[in-house]
Amino acid sequence: MFDVAAELRGGVKGPRHAWDFLRAFAAEWVGVPVAAGHGSPTEDLDAAEQELGFVLPSALREGFLLLGSRDDLTRNQDPLLQPTGLFVEDGVLVFRRENQDCAWWGISLDEVEQDDPPVVVQSPDGWIPFLDRMSTAWVELVLSETLFADAAPGRGLHDACELPSSSLPALEAAFTRVDVPDYPMWVGPDDSPVRWYAGPGCLLRRDGLEDLSWLYVRGCTDEATEGIRRTVPGRWERGS
Repeated sequence: MFDVAAELRGGVKGPRHAWDFLRAFAAEWVGVPVAAGHGSPTEDLDAAEQELGFVLPSALREGFLLLGSRDDLTRNQDPLLQPTGLFVEDGVLVFRRENQDCAWWGISLDEVEQDDPPVVVQSPDGWIPFLDRMSTAWVELVLSETLFADAAPGRGLHDACELPSSSLPALEAAFTRVDVPDYPMWVGPDDSPVRWYAGPGCLLRRDGLEDLSWLYVRGCTDEATEGIRRTVPGRWERGS
């Protein structure tokens, strides 16, 4: 079964590695390989550049061309904008929004000419650093959107619990930290940093480090989700 931690050992090494990972993840975890027509139309990206008045960073444009039309991978919880919906706010090129427009993700115009620029997120304290490269942000986006996606029958339900500190040893013994850098949750420091864990067929995201931090999980099958619940004691929202 696909193991995100094993596939990302050593971190995201750049755009080419990110695209290879996302293709493998879509095929082996989601069960729907990336194919022709799954990317955003080139003419939409050209129109966006025309409207914005500058060329998009290559890592942003290439990600759109790869899977910009795969709503199942990019638009479940905090959706990727459509290319023609990209906009500039406070000197930041915005490409993703929180589902109630409480936060946005973007690239500073001061760094928009870089091929693989850093990403920022809007928080109650203004724009703050999110991840150091757009290619890594694509991986984070797909993992998070898959975590919260509606699943087909048998394909593994999402679940969540407030993780007591007493359950942390079980989490860290059974699952491997994914080599994605810690990054902030936009709501504030109490829910930060965000850390990923994984095992074969299992994906877990921990928001915050305090006692009763939130743990969000998904297995690629119903059995895998149930295995996570049995392994990590907690008051799970959907199961025991």
